[in-house]
Amino acid sequence: MRSVHERNGMSPAMRMADLLDTDFSLLGVFSRMGLSLGFGEESVAEVCEKAGIDAETFLLICRVYVIDGYRPTREALQNANLQDILGYLRKSHNYYTQVMLPLLEEALEQMVVPCEDKQKRVIRRFFLDYRDELRAHFAYEEETVFPYVEAMLASRGNSRFTIGEYEQNHSNIEEKLADLKNLVMMYLPPLCNPQEAQKALFYLYSLEEDLTKHTLIEDDILVPMVVRMEEVVAAARPEGEELSAREKDILVSVAKGKLNKEIADEYNISIYTVITHRKNITRKTGIKTVAGLTVYALLNNLIDMNSVE
Repeated sequence: MRSVHERNGMSPAMRMADLLDTDFSLLGVFSRMGLSLGFGEESVAEVCEKAGIDAETFLLICRVYVIDGYRPTREALQNANLQDILGYLRKSHNYYTQVMLPLLEEALEQMVVPCEDKQKRVIRRFFLDYRDELRAHFAYEEETVFPYVEAMLASRGNSRFTIGEYEQNHSNIEEKLADLKNLVMMYLPPLCNPQEAQKALFYLYSLEEDLTKHTLIEDDILVPMVVRMEEVVAAARPEGEELSAREKDILVSVAKGKLNKEIADEYNISIYTVITHRKNITRKTGIKTVAGLTVYALLNNLIDMNSVE
């Protein structure tokens, strides 16, 4: 396997075969980006062009998978194709729900065949609860978040939703999966089928690792790109526009004297998103100081005097 330095040298001009040779986990990325094997001596750019995808976006996703701790630069985000990012995330959802979860479910079912009925039920129930939670998470993204982003791309971004709300509702889908992994690894009844238990554990580790990368792509690529789009759209709007519900929440917290870090923790969003909201509040109200915003909040009945004394 190549060094981190060599991996970081990925470019559209390199051979696609050399890229795949850096890390076999990229096979999953190839599949979800619609790339077929058999590319011979062709470069990354040539293979991506034939598939109708942006080479820089493809490489951006590849770097998330093969470089530990990778965080995209502003330039990388500016050069990425947001529509390709959405396509990748949608195909990932399909892979998890149609491939990985059924494989995991079957392995767990076979694992507990020799066990008592009560033990079978609790394992099955735990898995089904996790599966339903994961599906609900994906449904929220596909029914709310992705259409919002696509509307902005089509210059139809007039929704009251903002990507900051996505961060707030971006539930942790990893904790229950980690619990299931530990249950299989450390606390199974002796009667359980050891071969099927190892198979289930393999699927659990694979799913956990892939979901971690999936979350990084959402948090470090999708969200910053959409925040930037929102800033551009907001800058083009006339001043005096009504504050959104989330902006009012942030304004109240500011008026109460809370710092950006405290506000971010309160609403489970990033400091970057808090700063963006505060910029929008200032642009819409024309008020720049905390004292002035506090008075604005009082005059508009967003807080009472007791909140600021």
